[in-house]
Amino acid sequence: MTITNAWHDIVHDLEDEMHDLATITRLDAARQAYLALWATCVAFPLLFGIDRFATFMNSNWDPYVATWVNDVLPGSAHDAVAIMGVIELVIAALVLVSPRVGGDLFALWMLLLAADLFALDNRGWIAVGCIAVAILAFAMARMSTAYHHHEG
Repeated sequence: MTITNAWHDIVHDLEDEMHDLATITRLDAARQAYLALWATCVAFPLLFGIDRFATFMNSNWDPYVATWVNDVLPGSAHDAVAIMGVIELVIAALVLVSPRVGGDLFALWMLLLAADLFALDNRGWIAVGCIAVAILAFAMARMSTAYHHHEG
């Protein structure tokens, strides 16, 4: 019964969020900003997580895995890329259903990716972008406490 109620609440919250996204021009500016950040924080890890397997944006992710990351994760750099893709897909799902928790985890993930990229030659500029996305994800998580629909 508890699982059924929790599922109902998640579905209801998502319906509310999707309705507000569809009618975003009718909302106040702060709610619009939250929804834009929330949708981006769902889409970003989803796209990159899928691309770790489908390679439609980048044909080879292996060179983006620093030696220290490859040493920590089991298998080859290619295996590490697959693990990272799964993590990103899970984060996208978490942000979708629980923006507060998912946003914080997404921010942490982006900081870890920045650490990975700073360890590689000529990737610092991408690492700085990861830090910027981490700050945006953290802001979205904070905003979700006021702007994410909660029922019951």
